[in-house]
Formats: sequence, C-alpha cells, structure tokens
Amino acid sequence: MTIPWTYALPALLFVNVWTYVSFCQDKRLAQKGLHRIPESNLLMLAALGGSPAALLARHRFRHKTRKQPFSTLLFVIIALQIGALMGWFVI
Repeated sequence: MTIPWTYALPALLFVNVWTYVSFCQDKRLAQKGLHRIPESNLLMLAALGGSPAALLARHRFRHKTRKQPFSTLLFVIIALQIGALMGWFVI
C-alpha cells in the first residue's frame, strides 16, 4: 500500500514543525529550571519523521548535543529512517 504524497508531505511538515517547536520549548524550560519535555517524547517525534527538524533544532539551540544516550538513540533512529528510505526507493 502506497501513501499518497498529498497526505505524506503535509504530515511530515506538521511533525517536523512540532519537533522543532518541542526542542525549542524544552531548551527554554531547561534554561528556566522548569519541568522538561521527556526525552522519550522528543525521540518519538523524531521517529515519526521529525528527525530533520530534530537535527536542525539541536544545532540551532545547541540543545541535547552531548546528552547520552539521547544522541545515540537519535542517530540510530536517523540511520533506520535512511535505511528504510533506501529500501523504499530501491524496491
């Protein structure tokens, strides 16, 4: 079953905006010493397709760049997504 691009692209745009805003919000909460967004939520957004925004936000806000195992898990998610895309386009 193929997902029509007319649905996939807006969904990916939405999840990437949501991911970027979540990273921004988490950074602000961290700076204020307030309750943070769980890392599992941030990783889930990346896994749902928000990994480009996660990388951009990490760089832009210098947030979660040295945090382990968060960084490793994020790059595992990205590697799996790249593998899935390569498999999708090769088959």
